[in-house]
Amino acid sequence: MLLRLRALFLAGVAFAGLVTAQVDTQLTGTWTTKSRKVFTGPGFYDPVSEKMFEPSLTGFSYSFTDDGYYEVAYYRAGSNPQNPSCPKGVIQWQHGKYHKASNNSLILNPFAVDGRQLMSDPCTYGNAVYTRYHQQEIFKQYEVLVNPYDKATRLNLFGWDGAPMNPMYLVYKPPQMLPTQTLNPTSAPAATGTQPSGTSNSKRDLAGDEDGLVQEALNRKALLKQKDSTYADRLWWLGVSITALGGVGYFCF
Repeated sequence: MLLRLRALFLAGVAFAGLVTAQVDTQLTGTWTTKSRKVFTGPGFYDPVSEKMFEPSLTGFSYSFTDDGYYEVAYYRAGSNPQNPSCPKGVIQWQHGKYHKASNNSLILNPFAVDGRQLMSDPCTYGNAVYTRYHQQEIFKQYEVLVNPYDKATRLNLFGWDGAPMNPMYLVYKPPQMLPTQTLNPTSAPAATGTQPSGTSNSKRDLAGDEDGLVQEALNRKALLKQKDSTYADRLWWLGVSITALGGVGYFCF
């Protein structure tokens, strides 16, 4: 009798999970911002050789599947008004599972061991810093609509605080993604001194997320366009500077 009750209880929990962990097939596909230069998939990150590919312009891209998986790619660069010779840049990649909550918000839970971040801050670090990285994301609301003037399918995401993100446009359906299982499994414990991720107040900024988890340092020669470490660093910083100036001009003119 107790075994039957336990089995019924577990079945009820599983059913409740299926009911609450919903997906929205309207999201299925690969979406990218206005620059249309940043896309998820193997053209952004190679998990086998641990290489990240620098896009020609800044932006971000999200991909979603019908069965609840997602992938995200970010490339950000910015000038430093106090020291123009020290621009900053960051490339981030994550994937994992997502679901639509009962209040219509989206919750994205990454595979913690797979996320990667490549950050350039030439006046702080001698080399670009390549690390493990993961950050849960919560979007208070979202909307999928069609632009009336060009008929482009658009995705509007709103952060945990309701602030709108830059709109994204559907570019691939089915989505362009890496495999949806864990790509870099490891049994090694996380480095000490890291912060727990996944708070409801998570916010992105140029140097990464305030509540993001940055674990052990990885291969510093992670940027594809390199011949030696000095050349790679110079190329990275030059690319960040040019991209930052190009981004300003792109949105101002």
